[in-house]
Amino acid sequence: MQRMIATGFSIGILMLAASAVLGQAGSAGSGLFFPIKTIRIVTAESGSGNDIMARLIATGIAGSMGQAVIVDNRGMTAIEITAKSPPDGYTLLSFGPPLWIMPLMRGDTSWNPVRDFAPITLAMSTFSILAVHPSLPVKSVSELLALARAKPGELNYAGTFPGSSAHLAGELFKFMAGVNIVYVPYKGPASALAALMGGETHVTFANSAATMPPVKSGRLRALAITSALSSALAPGLPTVAAAGLPGYESASPLGLFAPARTPDAIIARLNQEMVKVLNAADVKDRLSGSGAEVIASAPEELAATIKADMTRLGRLIREAGIRAD
Repeated sequence: MQRMIATGFSIGILMLAASAVLGQAGSAGSGLFFPIKTIRIVTAESGSGNDIMARLIATGIAGSMGQAVIVDNRGMTAIEITAKSPPDGYTLLSFGPPLWIMPLMRGDTSWNPVRDFAPITLAMSTFSILAVHPSLPVKSVSELLALARAKPGELNYAGTFPGSSAHLAGELFKFMAGVNIVYVPYKGPASALAALMGGETHVTFANSAATMPPVKSGRLRALAITSALSSALAPGLPTVAAAGLPGYESASPLGLFAPARTPDAIIARLNQEMVKVLNAADVKDRLSGSGAEVIASAPEELAATIKADMTRLGRLIREAGIRAD
């Protein structure tokens, strides 16, 4: 009898343990007990658009999710860190086009943008302003194109590193218009803009928030914006497409990602909380001040945007022979 009781007791303990394990696994998949520890958002350099967005989201979701959310600036290595992290929702990535465009320009990237990441939300998008030095005798996109065609190779544009939004905006402009404007790379957006204001270069494609002040003071002349639609962030400026180059569009979408295979329920919870933060009036005001337009989408819209971007810019990169090795 004692042996039977002991055996039954042992079986009961084993059943309870098995039930607990199964319950924990089910909870992780369902997201019922997420989060239970600090969440980390890994992003690019401090002060970048990604960084600003990540910090606003981190502050916003920390309260509603009941856990600390930290931002970890790691530059380009942020991508690899996230790709190699456990798919549990505790390491997230805030990043833009280099995530999905860099693999098209390099043969040695360790990540695949579709295979290694689960989209959470297309948070916001930024566009560039096509601006010229006031000494350049052009006042419209059509006049710039006419001058570039009349003087092939004599005009140049200030850009940043290969594959950046400023670089690809300029290369797409050249490619679609069939003009030869020389790309001059600078260390960062501020350096590129300073070079244009100093007369070292003729043209640039630069962030709207940084470009509008020198435009208003007369140090630069703005011709158009690179987005598909006109924007309240650059009132009175036409799109490049409407002003002389039909079909042109260049924007820089910024999104939040988790490692691939993160449970759908966790992705849904993160999306819900992040969209709520992004749609708050004060957050929209802060991001518009940095030249961004809030989108706050479902995960599927970010996935579709990446696919369309890779298709459209992939052709440019192949045919123009753009490399970032």
